[in-house]
Amino acid sequence: MRELRYKSIVDELVCSIRAGALPPGTQLPTVRSLMRQHGIALATASRVYAELAATGLVVGEVGRGTFVRDTSLPRGLGLEQHPAQGAAIDLTFNYPSLPGQDELLRAGLRNLSAAGDIDALLHSAPQGGRAHERQIVARHLRNRDIRVPGEQVLIVNGAQQGLAVTVMGLLQPGDILAIDSLTYPGMKALAEQHNLDLAPLPSHAGCGPDLDHLAALCRRRPVRALYTMPTLHNPLGWVMGESDRLRLAELAERHDFLVIEDGAYAFLAEPAPKPVFTHAPERTVYVSGLSKSVASGLRLGFVAAPRRLVPALERAIRVSTWNTPSLTVALACQWIVDGTVDALEDRKREDARRRQLLARRILRGTTIVAHRSSYYLWLELPDELRADRVAVDLECEGVLVTTAEPFSTTPSTPHALRLAIGSLSLDELSDALHKVRRALI
Repeated sequence: MRELRYKSIVDELVCSIRAGALPPGTQLPTVRSLMRQHGIALATASRVYAELAATGLVVGEVGRGTFVRDTSLPRGLGLEQHPAQGAAIDLTFNYPSLPGQDELLRAGLRNLSAAGDIDALLHSAPQGGRAHERQIVARHLRNRDIRVPGEQVLIVNGAQQGLAVTVMGLLQPGDILAIDSLTYPGMKALAEQHNLDLAPLPSHAGCGPDLDHLAALCRRRPVRALYTMPTLHNPLGWVMGESDRLRLAELAERHDFLVIEDGAYAFLAEPAPKPVFTHAPERTVYVSGLSKSVASGLRLGFVAAPRRLVPALERAIRVSTWNTPSLTVALACQWIVDGTVDALEDRKREDARRRQLLARRILRGTTIVAHRSSYYLWLELPDELRADRVAVDLECEGVLVTTAEPFSTTPSTPHALRLAIGSLSLDELSDALHKVRRALI
């Protein structure tokens, strides 16, 4: 009988939500109010809301209550790329490109076609890349103060594959992964796919994970690894200070956990402290690539790892069958050697600064969290606005944005938008940001 009563309450609420009687943003009664209203036990009332949340119809917010979700907004927004939608302006992904890069590609391909042994580019490379190419990437990593021989560098098909092979090769289902409470959605999805036990860490004063919280976590539970973005965190843009990096390295040594350091956007933050890798080279895997600093279509990433972990990473590359195309690697290595990559990184830092200044001018008076030379910003919303509703309204205006949900590793998701500002012309970006501002008024 209790089961029938519980189901009937769920069905009643579902029908009300889908019929529009409970529109998006409606706050539902508290669990105790629902309990008194229907004469049911506390556990039964809690179960009603838990089932509604599992179906995606409501969302519970710590300290605020339970609200009806806007189901017209895809739950995975921020992870999926959007197909062209007429004149829609996409502020969900960054594909930074500068004028003249097409001519660089033409010149680069001409140089490759004139080089000797071009036949080698028709053949697959060993897992992790050819020895001379790994050495070239190792020289490039010195720009980030990472000094390792080519044998400790693996070339992969983008930074995302670098993260994937790190998880596949070095972690097991059930391992505890410490991770920021707001983090890169790709790593969050990867960890969930591999059944890792996520242990969220709050941020500390806007400059990195709370290391006191991490230390306490390690005393309670056997943390296997930590995923971190110490240099230009995505989505909050902070840069962890030198003293915190040293302490993180000390914690990794004391509690015997692996540090997975994501440097995908690190090239934008100069000057910056040395990577965590330099302080804990035997416990850190550093992952980055050229998708943001050069071009998203290049799809070349790299992993620097302790020598003892390289065989496991090479096996993971082999199993994944994501071998990097030889032509792509040859072009990237040519651009590293001739200085093209360094020049593009310099220009993109300046480009990102211009875009941040534009965003701050147009969005003046709002709460922006961002690094001054970042290609993204975090826009905190006032209490009276709900992020899912704002995102839907903006989509109707032809602007796609990401809510905080894909970035959140805790049940409590802040009402905020993450705006990627690196893929549009400045005129398109200005138009989109003005629409964002109007949506907040």
